[in-house]
This record gives sequence, structure tokens and C-alpha cells, in this order.
Amino acid sequence: MIKKIAASELQIGMYIQDLNCGWMDHPFARNFFKINDTKTLQKIQALNISSVYIDTEKGLDLPEAPSREQANQEQHTLVEQVATQPEPIKVRQTSFHDEVPHGVKALREANLLIAELMQDARLGKKLELHKAGLVVERMTRSLIRNPDVLPALIQIRDTDHYTFEHSVSTCTLMVAFCHYLGIASEIISSVGIGALLHDIGKVKIPNKILNKPGRLSEQEFKVMRNHVIHSKLILAQSSGVDEIAMAVAAEHHERYDGSGYPNGLKGDQMSYYSQIAAIIDVYDAITSDRCYQKGLPPTESLRRLYEWSETQFNRELTLKFIRFIGVYPPGSVVELDSQRLALVLAKTQNPLKPQVRLVYDTAHRRLIQPQDIDLSDSKDLIKGYAQVEDWGLSQQKLLALLL
Repeated sequence: MIKKIAASELQIGMYIQDLNCGWMDHPFARNFFKINDTKTLQKIQALNISSVYIDTEKGLDLPEAPSREQANQEQHTLVEQVATQPEPIKVRQTSFHDEVPHGVKALREANLLIAELMQDARLGKKLELHKAGLVVERMTRSLIRNPDVLPALIQIRDTDHYTFEHSVSTCTLMVAFCHYLGIASEIISSVGIGALLHDIGKVKIPNKILNKPGRLSEQEFKVMRNHVIHSKLILAQSSGVDEIAMAVAAEHHERYDGSGYPNGLKGDQMSYYSQIAAIIDVYDAITSDRCYQKGLPPTESLRRLYEWSETQFNRELTLKFIRFIGVYPPGSVVELDSQRLALVLAKTQNPLKPQVRLVYDTAHRRLIQPQDIDLSDSKDLIKGYAQVEDWGLSQQKLLALLL
């Protein structure tokens, strides 16, 4: 049985099934292993992880501990209560269909720019960042016209270009969330530039580590962590980087309880905007498919953020981010009780009944002519997130139908 226990309750002889933290937050070669000695136990407890999951069939048990299902169900309920709080829906200046070409152009330019800037940084060139401001401005205009399109389009991923696409996705979510929070446009511009360039220091990490198809060794892990320091140094030598952008890039791996890196900043020692960046960087990382791990669905990702906000993240900001993302964020693939799969396009006044695009008939196992409907005006109900592999489909093939 898989059980959830406090990290302080771990003992030698227990089998870790899940360390319950992001892959860049621990130095172990695997996320699951048996604790065979005091050194390993101390190393886990030094991570400041609040709780872990153990497999009682492979190691020692803690009889009074709840099962994973019991522990997680309570959190899922709390997260859903937060995510489904009704909010006023802003009038969209453009329809989803009409905004897609603008969104595609903005993301294409952002991906090309981050590739260009990373190449310049790799060659030791001084970065000219005026183009980054223009890209962020274009994203902002698209999000103002229709806040659902860019968050949906960033779900179209290529696992071979994770670093570029993670940078662009983090930037998109940062700009969108800050706009949701009502932050001033000039600050959003700085935040967006910092988010777009937050991983620029990865150009200084050897490719054999950066592109390793699996867990890093402890020494490789230390090298990888240095990308944050490299990012700060690269940006410090560039023009057009203000304090806000610098903080986002330099502090996105810091944690609210002081357990992050590189400087172990705690609480409001982190800038307000890097506290946001820490949440969004983790959310995008754990929802993304990689060559060695499948991304988590939004509901599980939001549950983990909720749990980790007990220690690692600003709790208030995390709850606002959960509400911003919602139960069914744009770009999600859901299964309806009418035996159809649909792509989520936009929220409605009813968070459980968004606007969707019907794309697949599960009864006859075939693609259908796409049709956009508002579930709040329909008897159709969402059964849950679609397991697209069950129908011989890929997530990316369906997401391409957004275009």
C-alpha cells in the first residue's frame, strides 16, 4: 500500500515511492528507493520536504498513516473548492478562433527570440533585449484581447525543445497571471522579460547534463543548479534588464521556507514577482511531458502546488493561481458523457462547464468535424480529463486542432 507520511517520520528500512517534490528540488538519481542508511535518511530530511509517500509492501510501514488515496482526496476537494469559485468573466474582445493566428505568431516569435538569445549567450555576446520587450508586449496585447488563447496554445509542445518552450510557457503564464492580478502593464513587461530569460543560464550547462534522458547524479545535480547563477551573470552584463526582471530570473528556484537555491532566501526576502515565478515555473515543469517523464494533469499539478504551498510557496499567491488556472484550463482534453472528446477553449460563469471544441467520437473511435459549443448551455457534462492514449491518440495531435 502507498501511504503518505511526514518526512520527519521516515525511518531506515522504509521504501520511498515518491519524494513529493519537483525533480530539480532533490539530488537523488531516482524518485523511488529504499532508505538503507542514516546518511540517506539525513539527506532526505535536509531537503525540508514536508511529506513523502512510502510503499509498505517494499519497506517498513507506519500503521497509523493514511493511504495516498485518503490523503489526496481531501486535498483534491479543497483544491476544487478554490478552483471552482465563480468569478466575473471579462468580455473577450476577439473570439478564440479569430485570436489564434495572433497567438500563434506571438509564440512563434517568442520561441525564435529565446533560441536566438540563448545562442548569443552561448557565444558570450552581450544580449540586446529590446526585442524581448516587444515580444512580451505582443503577448500582453493578445491576452488582453482574449486571455484563453495563449494559455491553450502553449500546451502544443515538442519534448525535444523543452528548454525553449518552457521559457516561453513560463513567460506566457507569468504575463497572463499578472494581468489577472491587475498588476500595472509596465511591471508586467519587466516580469515577462525576466520569465522569458529565467533559464538563459542553461547555455552554460554541458549538453550531456542538460539533455540527459533521465535523473541526474548528485554531482550533475549540483552543476545543473548553477544555471540560476549563470542566468544572473548573463543578465547583469546585458542592457535593458531592470531589478524586477533580474529578481524573477535569479530567484525562481528560491522557496518560501528558505529551502530553495542558490541563496536560501526566505519569505519576503524573495521579491513578490519571484514568488509568483517560483509557483509558475514548477507548475509548467510538472505539467510538461519530457523524454523521461509524462507530465501530470492540471488537477494533480494543482493539488501538489496546494500541498507544497504549506511550506515552499506563498500560500495566498498559490490559491490565486489555482483559481486563475481553474479545474479545466484552456488546452485541456476532456471526456464528455456524450462519448466525445473535447478541447477546452475558455472558462464560463460555471467553472465546471467551459466552452469546448468537440473533436473525437469515442463510440466510433474517429475524429469528427470540430464544433465549438458552450457547455453551460448544454446538457453535456465533463466526466474528467481524457486518457487520450486509450483511443489511440496523442495529446499533441488533438491539440493541433486548436489551430
